Amino acid sequence: MAENIKTLDERIDAIYKMAKEHFGEVRFVGIKKHTKIGWIAKIQFDEFESLVSEGKDAEDALKKLKKRVKKIIERYNMV
Repeated sequence: MAENIKTLDERIDAIYKMAKEHFGEVRFVGIKKHTKIGWIAKIQFDEFESLVSEGKDAEDALKKLKKRVKKIIERYNMV
């Protein structure tokens, strides 16, 4: 019964820490509800383009953003 349910804050913190460890400076990680698109998760860097993902709810958008960041880190580590 004691499932490990993560809050949105914990998800945002995890994405922030992962990106900061790998990319250095992170300006912003957050979510917002767009009237036409739905939930959007965004990470903004100082020296790179920002990354954005959409989801059916805030949790889904954050999960997709984390997956994108992980893929980029994996590709970078392969080179």
